[in-house]
Amino acid sequence: MASSSSSSHSVPASISQSWNYDVFLSFRGEDTRKGFVGHLYTALQHKGIYTYKDDETLARGESIGPTLLKAIEESRIAVVVFSENYADSSWCLAELAHIIECVDTRGQIVMPIFYQVDPSDVRKLKLKYEEAFTKHEKENKHTVESWRKALEKAGSISG
Repeated sequence: MASSSSSSHSVPASISQSWNYDVFLSFRGEDTRKGFVGHLYTALQHKGIYTYKDDETLARGESIGPTLLKAIEESRIAVVVFSENYADSSWCLAELAHIIECVDTRGQIVMPIFYQVDPSDVRKLKLKYEEAFTKHEKENKHTVESWRKALEKAGSISG
C-alpha cells in the first residue's frame, strides 16, 4: 500500500515509506483470536486488505519477537483491539509501545478498537488495566512507564 502525501502525520523526509502490509492486528489472543479478531481478519482478507495476524502470517521456525516488531514497522495501519485482558500481556504492551513509536517515526496510522472495554479504562488504567499494571510494576519496572504512555496515547484516539 503506497504512502499518501495527504497524511496528517508529519514524518521526517529521510524515512522511505515501505509498507509490506496494509494492516497489523495487535490483540490479546485468549480474549479475541477465535472470535472477533478471527472474523475481522477474514473480512479484511476477503476485501483484499493484506493483513498481518501472527497465527496466520508468522512462518513456522521464525523468531517471534523480532519478526513481529518488523511486521509492525512494515504495516501502514495498526489495528489495536483493546480487550479486557490486553494489558495482562507484557508482549501486547511491548507491541503497543512499538506501534506508537512507529506512529511518531514512520507515520503509521493507529485504529483502536475497544472490545468490551471503555476507552477511559484503557487511557486512565482503570479496572483490569489497573490490576495488570500493578503486576507489571513489580516485574517490569523499567518498561512500565513507556507502556503507560502508549496506552494513554492510544486510548485517546477515537475508536
